[in-house]
Amino acid sequence: MPIDTIFALSTGTLPSGVAVVRLSGPSVREVLLSLCGSVPEPRFASLKSIRNRDGLTIDKGLVLFFPGPSSFTGEDCAEFHVHGSRAVVAALLSCLSEETGCRLAEAGEFSRRAFENGKLDLLEIEGLADLLAAETEMQRRQAMQQADGKATQLYNAWRERLIYCRAMIEADLDFSDEGDIPGSVAPRVWEELIALRQSIFGASLDERRGEIIRDGFKIVIAGRPNAGKSSLMNALAGRDVAIVTHYAGTTRDIIQCDIDLEGYVVRLYDTAGIRDTEEYVEQEGIRRALRKIEEADLVLLLKDITENDPTLADQIISVPFLSIGTKADLAADCDRSEFDFILSNHHPEDIEQLRQMIVKTIRSRIGLSESVIPSRLRHIQCLRQALDFIDGALDEQAGLEIRADYLRMASDCLGRLIGRVDTETLLGKIFSEFCVGK
Repeated sequence: MPIDTIFALSTGTLPSGVAVVRLSGPSVREVLLSLCGSVPEPRFASLKSIRNRDGLTIDKGLVLFFPGPSSFTGEDCAEFHVHGSRAVVAALLSCLSEETGCRLAEAGEFSRRAFENGKLDLLEIEGLADLLAAETEMQRRQAMQQADGKATQLYNAWRERLIYCRAMIEADLDFSDEGDIPGSVAPRVWEELIALRQSIFGASLDERRGEIIRDGFKIVIAGRPNAGKSSLMNALAGRDVAIVTHYAGTTRDIIQCDIDLEGYVVRLYDTAGIRDTEEYVEQEGIRRALRKIEEADLVLLLKDITENDPTLADQIISVPFLSIGTKADLAADCDRSEFDFILSNHHPEDIEQLRQMIVKTIRSRIGLSESVIPSRLRHIQCLRQALDFIDGALDEQAGLEIRADYLRMASDCLGRLIGRVDTETLLGKIFSEFCVGK
């Protein structure tokens, strides 16, 4: 089936200073001849007049040509850098749609062609998607580890070690009577395999580490009514997000606010005050608060130190939390032993100390290592499946043939992680996350 030449606007919302329209496919040279009169020298920006079929000038801009296979997609590619007005871009896209074999690209189609032509593997594609969506420094760093191939190098190295171990076992099985094959290689293989298992286990230990960087660290602010939850939310956000009054039970629903703490996305949730009540709407707000608490990575459990109410720690004992005493400006003396921290929402230095406590908690959860962190549940699942098969291969009760087959399945799991084995079912979902033009 003939391959279409695809095109799309690759830059942001119009109007803009410059708009970039990309093309990829077998008809790129013909399109350049039709619109510009000539094909620019490869990889050099050329100032060209871009004309429609009637010879009328649409715009004058920079045109670049990238011949395949040395291009992003592996096909012939071109870019039109034109003025970013809606009229110019609309006219250019209309002209391209009239060219034979050209059509508008679907979301992620450029990246999918790069994958199909071997220019990027699946991990690099996912890293590119995360890089496009990155909003903080830590998100950018994690995405770059995948997009620039560091994750692929690591997983490929593990896969090669599995293939080596399997080859040694099969050599032991098939050629042990040959003169140039040493004695039993199995002991060396099992030592190598145990070391490899430990490396993979360390990477798969916490499935939330990568997701915390990519999707955010969820912090729920909880406590009894009038404990200062909404005031703390506003203080951490640096703006008025939640309504603050002296009336108990002001917050009925969950209020969310995202902040950037030293490169980490932190998703703050202000919740209804937890207490016994007969009021139906407030009861629903409390139920939602308790559900959100169970989903949290960390709970800031607030207690007004001027009140004698018992803490709520017993209700969220399964959830990591920091016990925070509030309204320190109203009580000079209190028992500090029951709290992790005491603050006043009106003292900026207290809020900054709490910020640093949160950052320290996030870093302890993620770790300070610069090694590759799996960023998606799919990665964790593939690594854990590989671990299960490695455990099967290490079972001394099984025969060598079965143990070698377990190693084959383990290496297939890592191949699936990179995108070398059985990935067709994943492609539609992964590439649908891209914007059109990428």
